[in-house]
Amino acid sequence: MIKFLRHWFWRIKIAIKQFRYVKIQKMDIHPTVRIAAAAHLDGTYPKGIHIDEESYVAGGAIIYTHDYCRAIHKDTYIGKRCFIGANAIIMCGVKIGDSVIVGSGAIVTKDVPSNCIVAGNPAKIIKQGIHTKKFGQLVKQE
Repeated sequence: MIKFLRHWFWRIKIAIKQFRYVKIQKMDIHPTVRIAAAAHLDGTYPKGIHIDEESYVAGGAIIYTHDYCRAIHKDTYIGKRCFIGANAIIMCGVKIGDSVIVGSGAIVTKDVPSNCIVAGNPAKIIKQGIHTKKFGQLVKQE
């Protein structure tokens, strides 16, 4: 019973957070996107966040839309069926294509083309020609 209640409490907490992102802060987040409770989406320029359908943002990931040092605000895009790993950082103005996996702890400073895996600091392409399904899960290829 406690496990059931904990699960529903967690789901309600996530729903409230996504409601705040979309309805109050006016972020462009597709309804099928899943964002972990510990993820951080930049509230300095919230209208600059665009996340397309069936993507997943893991805990500790940060998506920026501003750069304080250069005094800029830019839109940041994440495509369809992407996975943003735990503690990854997406810098402002970056465009991530469809079916992209961003490794845990990666720092993405430049645009990423579709159908690839990036990792490292700064993030570099480590594999191309991949395909993902819902929430950025890698489809195994024969």
